Amino acid sequence: MSKALKKKDNFFVSFFWILIIALIFRAFVFQSYNIPSGSMLKNLLVGDYIFVSKFAYGYSKNSLPFSLPIIPGRVFSSPPKRGDVAVFKLPSDGRTDYIKRVIGLPGDKVQIIDGEVFINDKKLIYKKIGVYRDNNLVNRKKRALGCRNEDLEILTETLPNGRSYEILNSATESYADNTGVYNVPENHFFMMGDNRDNSLDSRVWGQVPERDIVGEAVAIWMHWESLFSIPSFDRAGALH
Repeated sequence: MSKALKKKDNFFVSFFWILIIALIFRAFVFQSYNIPSGSMLKNLLVGDYIFVSKFAYGYSKNSLPFSLPIIPGRVFSSPPKRGDVAVFKLPSDGRTDYIKRVIGLPGDKVQIIDGEVFINDKKLIYKKIGVYRDNNLVNRKKRALGCRNEDLEILTETLPNGRSYEILNSATESYADNTGVYNVPENHFFMMGDNRDNSLDSRVWGQVPERDIVGEAVAIWMHWESLFSIPSFDRAGALH
């Protein structure tokens, strides 16, 4: 065998193993996702790229590329904690990736009254800390169409476990500011977006089965809005 053919064979063998290692890493360790909507503002912007830990909650078929059905149920399972930001498959179709915050755990009663969340009949703790004017891609597109840019309240929301994070809330009543009681079934989780009046979440399509959870969003590593913009790393850091 000539040296040229040997080099060519070595290249393809090396490329094959690099591809296998990359697929294993993507399936079982970390996977990168980009944020396409403003439902998690102001913590996640449109154009943010995030790392999602696949091993945080164990593995199911949704951990694998194309959701290959080779893992029965969930293995090495560790349930999400209240306040985690999780990626999961939309329950209604089992394919679309969504990202929301874990609010309700199995056995909880969740209700929203006047835009405030009650868990097991106890209101979460809220504190207004400022006003948010969205200058992200979503509202820039709205303004280009002549829409008014509404300022939103920034609130800290504190869960029963003491975990706090920032949410956005509109001063005007939205479709889901007042709801009935949601009873979270066993092995299910109640998810909500941090941009409370601009999020389709468990208030609309119900609770998320544990089997549909892909992993925990742990860090922002890049921000890139479009092919015509320059990638930015100034938002890199851990998620709360």
